Amino acid sequence: MKKQQFKRNAVLGILFFLPVLFLLFLYPSSHNYNPLDVVNENVRELDFFNTGSNKNIQLKDHITVLGFLGNQPENHTIAALNLKELVYDKFKGFKKFQVIIVMPNGTEVDVEELKTKVNNYDEVKFWHYVFGTPDDIKSLYGSLKSHSNLSENLSTEDIFIIDKDLNQRGRLDDRSKRELETDQPNYALYSYNCIDIDAIKNKMSEDIRVLFTEYRQKRKGNFDSTKRRANDLNTKNEQ
Repeated sequence: MKKQQFKRNAVLGILFFLPVLFLLFLYPSSHNYNPLDVVNENVRELDFFNTGSNKNIQLKDHITVLGFLGNQPENHTIAALNLKELVYDKFKGFKKFQVIIVMPNGTEVDVEELKTKVNNYDEVKFWHYVFGTPDDIKSLYGSLKSHSNLSENLSTEDIFIIDKDLNQRGRLDDRSKRELETDQPNYALYSYNCIDIDAIKNKMSEDIRVLFTEYRQKRKGNFDSTKRRANDLNTKNEQ
């Protein structure tokens, strides 16, 4: 009888402490990270752009993935599909997340055709298109930090992460673990190429996740900008 009671108490003890141990195991990995770097400040707001509707689309107070598809958006269908399937679908349930695609005035019909290819009958209420003049588009792009320029048709395959305070986010040091070990020169990551599936599936998705973690900890009062990102964060992208 005593033996059975001992076994029962032991099982109950294990069942009680296992969740506690599991949480203690997870705690360091969920807090040991660096916030996503601010690579540029004062990104221009969308005040001079229109949406073709009554929607008021702004960068402020949102976590935004920003792209530019230019005068011939049909030429960038693959890039848009990659963005939809690998980024938007993953984060659309997160509060204040949005995708904004900047388009020149006069491309409204082309955008409607693009929507039929990209949306695939899904509801994409956090994916917006805004329209503006060439000068306004160039001015917005000029407020971003980038390794490349807009093409003549006002497009680029690079997409950008903008935080709630109009800061551009990225990586000031994008070297892999192997590059760090061999003391390779430092280089930054300002944007993510939509054609490079590895870049948006791994690097960009990881960086957006880190940014959401930062804001979540700020709300809880636990944010500490001195904490380091997990050591394996960059090693996931070494392939």
